[in-house]
Amino acid sequence: MFNPSSDDVRRFFCETFRKQRANQILTPLETMASDWIRHHPEYHDVLSDVETALTRDYQVDGAQANPFLHLSMHLSIDEQISIDQPPGIRALATELTLKRDDAHAAQHDIMECLGEMIWNAQRTGTPPDGLAYIDAIKRRL
Repeated sequence: MFNPSSDDVRRFFCETFRKQRANQILTPLETMASDWIRHHPEYHDVLSDVETALTRDYQVDGAQANPFLHLSMHLSIDEQISIDQPPGIRALATELTLKRDDAHAAQHDIMECLGEMIWNAQRTGTPPDGLAYIDAIKRRL
């Protein structure tokens, strides 16, 4: 199982952004990441500087979101939708996209639910609750 470090994730997104700007060939995963990077121009400055990206600390109570966590969550949701895991997420994502008329906005709604599920699992020391996650997405509809 692949378990990248925080630095690995940051390097991946910075390298993907560099390759995207240089019009270089991207791997399939880099192509997915580059699509989300395009949706987040507010992250381009940090993605342009690998050394700063590796040393910057994003605290939970800080004023700025962690761009690497945010982009990683987009990729996680893409993967969940592609394999329909947890079951039903693909149909809900489609329905939410139609309702919002914006796939990016729909992903942000799903991301809120994903973050809540992860937070609850960490807080209670229990495995992530896929059913609660699906229910939270349904409430967004």
